[in-house]
Amino acid sequence: MSAATGSSTDPMVVYVQLLGEGTVVYRPVPAEPVGTNLMRLLVPEGYDAEDEDWEFKPGTTVRVEPRSLGEGEVLVAVSQPEGGDG
Repeated sequence: MSAATGSSTDPMVVYVQLLGEGTVVYRPVPAEPVGTNLMRLLVPEGYDAEDEDWEFKPGTTVRVEPRSLGEGEVLVAVSQPEGGDG
């Protein structure tokens, strides 16, 4: 299944970089599309803001782009759109 595949009822997955990990680490996060290459990050089950420092917090709208990670090609949060929330 490609990174852009999903049903209208299932959230898609976007990878968000974790900060302060000593190396580049991404966390898969459920997200919903809100525009072309724009996704709103949802709160994953078990999310603990005290345990993980995300580059973009849940509820934020992010611009995504496909990137090749260990899992294959996935959507990665790369920036907030101008005037974005979060």
